[in-house]
Amino acid sequence: MAKNYTKIINSLPSSVPFVGPETQERLLDKQFDSRIGANESVFGPSPKALKVIKDEASSLWMYGDPENFDLKIEIAKKHNIKSENIVVGEGIDGLLGYLVRMLVEPNDNVVTTDGSYPTFNYHVNGYAGLLKKIPFKEDFEDLASLSSFSKKLRPKIVYVSNPNNPMGTFNNKNEIQAFINEVPDDTIICLDEAYADFVPDDELIDINVNQENLVRMRTFSKAYGLAGARIGYGIGHENLIKNFDKIRNHFGMNRISQFAAIESLKDHNHLKDVISRVKNSLKKIEVIAIKNNCKFVKSSTNFLAIDCGYDGLFAKKVLDNLISNGIFVRMPFTSPENRCIRVSAGTDEDINLFEERFPKALKQAKDFFNY
Repeated sequence: MAKNYTKIINSLPSSVPFVGPETQERLLDKQFDSRIGANESVFGPSPKALKVIKDEASSLWMYGDPENFDLKIEIAKKHNIKSENIVVGEGIDGLLGYLVRMLVEPNDNVVTTDGSYPTFNYHVNGYAGLLKKIPFKEDFEDLASLSSFSKKLRPKIVYVSNPNNPMGTFNNKNEIQAFINEVPDDTIICLDEAYADFVPDDELIDINVNQENLVRMRTFSKAYGLAGARIGYGIGHENLIKNFDKIRNHFGMNRISQFAAIESLKDHNHLKDVISRVKNSLKKIEVIAIKNNCKFVKSSTNFLAIDCGYDGLFAKKVLDNLISNGIFVRMPFTSPENRCIRVSAGTDEDINLFEERFPKALKQAKDFFNY
């Protein structure tokens, strides 16, 4: 069989950005008792979205609208912008792939935070871009260094997530705007705002669709509870958005997902309820952390980073103990952030199980390391 793979493919390892909980369940040969590791919304989609999913199920013989016309109209209403300033894709993950494909050629510089969202890095590596990684600064993305490196390297893209994943920290709007003003005009700023729905609108920078080098990414996977439907969107200057049409998968969007997203945008009460329930859940997780003599990182997301008190090896042992005992959680990849485990907001049952099993996981780790 011919093996005419590209040089890029031949240079890459066989890997994925994340190991899914389903993979771990297969390895463990059992289902998790609590799935609080992927920052999904256990509180589910809007009832209106669930109804339209049921009502439209028989229409799946049709493709989805390749222009996402009606969905873009509703997103435009939410942000008080024009639909021409919106691109819809298969979650932020899909849009990041399109953005990199649009801009990055082999050996092009791309700047990001070391330990930030790994799927972005996955796409950059897939096009043989050169990742220049800036360390976190006290668990925050270091905007000053990111802008400084952008001026020095003139990268094709500089990537920032705000609020940040995996630490949950939030750079305020004055800091973000100052960063945007400092980045050279020929560098595209990718501002990943997957968790923006958990931040009050007046704490976010205003949406400026006149700036040609800025794209802001949003998702229905978090507060809207539609992670499995794969719906994300980008907001930007009309010229930037038009270029997505040159390379995006025009029939990549699921028809039912489109309807579900539209109904979700209309159900303001459900969104408010989810945000409230997330806040209450995170408060309970904070209390659990304190009870176990652990610190935590203040979060502006739907998850909490719990500082287990030692290094990454210890935190990994805690995480493994939780996973083997039926609790799915994750942790950051880089030091010193990997002193933490990352716990998503959950139902009362989820949090009760975590409260029961977390101290056992800590004790097992301490016994293992003789702490």
